[in-house]
Amino acid sequence: MDQIVWHDKYKIGVDFIDREHKQLFSTMNKLLRISENEEKSEWVCREGAKYLRNHALEHFEHEEEYMRSINYSEYEIHKRLHDNFRNSTLPALEREMEETQYSVESIRHFLGVCIGWVVAHTQTEDLAITGKRKSRWVDIPHEKEKEALEQVVIQLIYDIFNMKANMISEQYAGEDFGKVVCCRFVYCGQQREKWEITLVYEEYLLLRIISDILNTQYTRVDDMVINVTRYISRQFLERIRESFPSIDLFKVEKESLLTYEQLVESFGRSTPSCSLLFDTGNGYFAFCANSSESIRGKIVPSIDPDNAMSAINDYLQREKPVRRNILVVDDSDFMRARIVKLLAEHYEVSEVASSVAAIQSIAMNKPDLIVLDYEMPVCDGRQALEMIRNEKNTADIPVVFLTGKGDRESVRKVMALKPEGYLLKSMPDAEIKKYIDGLFAKRDGK
Repeated sequence: MDQIVWHDKYKIGVDFIDREHKQLFSTMNKLLRISENEEKSEWVCREGAKYLRNHALEHFEHEEEYMRSINYSEYEIHKRLHDNFRNSTLPALEREMEETQYSVESIRHFLGVCIGWVVAHTQTEDLAITGKRKSRWVDIPHEKEKEALEQVVIQLIYDIFNMKANMISEQYAGEDFGKVVCCRFVYCGQQREKWEITLVYEEYLLLRIISDILNTQYTRVDDMVINVTRYISRQFLERIRESFPSIDLFKVEKESLLTYEQLVESFGRSTPSCSLLFDTGNGYFAFCANSSESIRGKIVPSIDPDNAMSAINDYLQREKPVRRNILVVDDSDFMRARIVKLLAEHYEVSEVASSVAAIQSIAMNKPDLIVLDYEMPVCDGRQALEMIRNEKNTADIPVVFLTGKGDRESVRKVMALKPEGYLLKSMPDAEIKKYIDGLFAKRDGK
């Protein structure tokens, strides 16, 4: 079950603000539990959302009163963010829930946005109240601008994601580093100039971030992951905006989600004026920015309050891999190479040489099928299958044994473990490929 956990890292050191933040976390947890119980009535969901909204608005008032009492120099900036959330974001989410009669999808959208906003806002703007932030970068020599931006991004990755990052490229051009989620924002400046900012998250990194926030193990990107990410990204860019007055990010005009292919296409259309790639130790993150003169060509459809749920659903559907993912487990280099070469044209194939490595690989990237050598040293196929079946998240993965023994007694032992099937290593390549294709066709009902 998703659960946003209160950690000491969220404390800013002002007692009543910390208490109210903790209460906000608790309220979101209650609504998460309500949303996961299909037997709960619309009235219960309505009252839960209303309670969360009222508590957030009351907290904003208390926090603003405190900022005025200490003559906080950036009060107007902080209040503007509160105003945008209470006067624009919350009303749009409430309309959506009303129109869908508080459907599970609309409640999840509401919670995803609230969680992303509150977590990132607490880690950035609220910490700034106590002076735990760097001053603005003003009058920076041109040759120092990129270095200053690099330092701010690294600090934000630490503040919001609790990860230490290193910049590994000043000229990221869309190179493939695995599955990604790309959040793109088009900002309008005070003088109507445009800025196009794209944050690129390696999917593995994103799942680590959201799993940590929600204290659960996410193995795939879903609507909750996307919505938390969208509003974390907005807060991330708010800090960039405040740190660099010269980057005139006055108002978000458009928001889009890009696939990797669309990201590459955008790089082909125009080279970003700033494109930084970072390694967090848990995956890659890129910050890409274009100024107005380099923005041209059609951008993918934008997300707005009226189409958010459908746009995110379309994006998730589009992101589903067309090619099935197969994990090949065999201690023989020759056999792994043979199976990979045989299947790579039509499937995404990964390989490991032991059962232990297989369990680790499955935890990071759940495959659609496992081709598992039955005869392996230390931990054989039988033991590996038991471990796979004992875990709730992996128990449903189909496993096909790969065996070198085709006699009746050996086959009986293999099939007694009730795998999806078995393949003899002596079978011709064409028969192995035909068997795998047929297995997927059968599961798809074709």
